[in-house]
Amino acid sequence: MNNKGNLTDERPPLLPVIIGTGFGSGFWPWGPGTAGSVLATLIWAALAYGLGITGENLQSITFFLVIVSTILGTWATAQLQPYWGEDPSRVVIDEMAGVWIPLSLLTPLTAQGEVKDAWWWALVALVLFRFFDMVKPLGIKKLDNRQGAFYVMADDLLGGFYAAVSLIIIKIILVSAGII
Repeated sequence: MNNKGNLTDERPPLLPVIIGTGFGSGFWPWGPGTAGSVLATLIWAALAYGLGITGENLQSITFFLVIVSTILGTWATAQLQPYWGEDPSRVVIDEMAGVWIPLSLLTPLTAQGEVKDAWWWALVALVLFRFFDMVKPLGIKKLDNRQGAFYVMADDLLGGFYAAVSLIIIKIILVSAGII
């Protein structure tokens, strides 16, 4: 391993680097996984609030992002592993795909422009995802320990699923209690 944390002195191909590092957010030195998750949340917020995509359209686009980022992320990770190792911290496309799972449940505005989910639900989704990604409970650690590019993605997808289930449970509890 060289002084840059690479297995080789050769440069990896640019396209897998751009995809795998989440447009470079994976190079953030203080928590690259969090940087990738925050970037994905900001992309979602830009779709919702900046472009005004609402309701089921936002949910569909976000779910599409999960699928596309999983496919491209698996490919990019496989391309980068010979240069950076089995599960390089710079690869954050997995965190992006994972956080988009609970975000795909949210609709800040309905198609009629009425507020449905407050913006802070996106923050709750981000925090829940990061919790599951860092703690790795309920089988996530088993996936994380498996070898291969798909498993780099899979543990974060499972973390995103658990974050989504937790988000639903929290919303049900708060609605039942009359808090929201």
